Amino acid sequence: MLTEEQVLDALKSVQEPHLGKSLTELGSVKELKIKDNLVSLKLAIAQPGTAEQMQLQQAVVSAVKGAGAESVGLRFEQLPEEVIAQHGGAGEEDEGETILDRAKNGKTSFIAVTSGKGGVGKSTVSVNLAVSLAKKGKKVGIIDADIYGFSVPDMMGIEERPKVVGQRIYPVNRFDVQVISMGFFVEDNSPIIWRGPMLGKMLNNFFNEVEWDDLDYLVLDLPPGTGDVALDIHSMIPQCKEILVTTPHATAAFVAARAGAMALKTEHEILGIVENMAYFESKLTGEKEYVFGTGGGEKLAEVLDSEILAKVPLGQPDIDEENFAPSVYDDSHQIGQIYSELADKVINKVGK
Repeated sequence: MLTEEQVLDALKSVQEPHLGKSLTELGSVKELKIKDNLVSLKLAIAQPGTAEQMQLQQAVVSAVKGAGAESVGLRFEQLPEEVIAQHGGAGEEDEGETILDRAKNGKTSFIAVTSGKGGVGKSTVSVNLAVSLAKKGKKVGIIDADIYGFSVPDMMGIEERPKVVGQRIYPVNRFDVQVISMGFFVEDNSPIIWRGPMLGKMLNNFFNEVEWDDLDYLVLDLPPGTGDVALDIHSMIPQCKEILVTTPHATAAFVAARAGAMALKTEHEILGIVENMAYFESKLTGEKEYVFGTGGGEKLAEVLDSEILAKVPLGQPDIDEENFAPSVYDDSHQIGQIYSELADKVINKVGK
């Protein structure tokens, strides 16, 4: 049975990234619980929510699992200022123009893809919109901002992780799209507990500490609903534009209207509606079956004084085992053509 002493001994080899001292030397371990070889840790560090914290998470999980833990849950808080000063902590460097600066200057357009509820295919729309924009010669990035339900790396068939050099994160490039996701920084799906302020700080670091290229578009795959992350996006990026995803079902459209209403109140421009799972089309007969009903997209567009940009049917991408990406549609696929047309409409609306 794993003991507290064994865990603390394992952490002696893990250094706090900003202060260069071991976690145990700094007294960083504020809480340690062990139950059935499942370890829960609360760690105090100099700069929570930074690129270095992401590296530290992986080092801590690796060390504690090496001591015999089956799973590791992590929470972070900030070390007291006097402890940081005592050990020679330094301030952060000015990194120059950030992606937020580019957005404010009109160089990069932020497009948030959101929905009122989960399970409507919002991430699939985000991924395929980003890929389709890149195919049209645009410089595109995507942030998987669904902190708890991150899925973009799996959908795009990404197995590598971003490089972290100093205080800068270099995104993964896949299908000519630069990708960043919280999923990259979680070891073996180990749980990491985030509260509202930490969510906002992590998003802020995705904007400020990632070495993005000079992007034309940055697509944000938001969590469903109107929670902390959605509110942070609205306050951080007042010029962000939004696409709402719904299904034809009346309930999905009803709850999506809440997300749309928040966008309007914060003066975000709604580009339009994507009605996903709009119908199922038989390959044999060509007949369309409206599995989830009809009218949801039209009703949502009416309520928000917007328009339907695309109706995407139920369907599965053609799987290429050599270039595996289980949720990305090729241009030759019927649904891939719909996403290509969606990208054209977005480009025309944004004017970039």
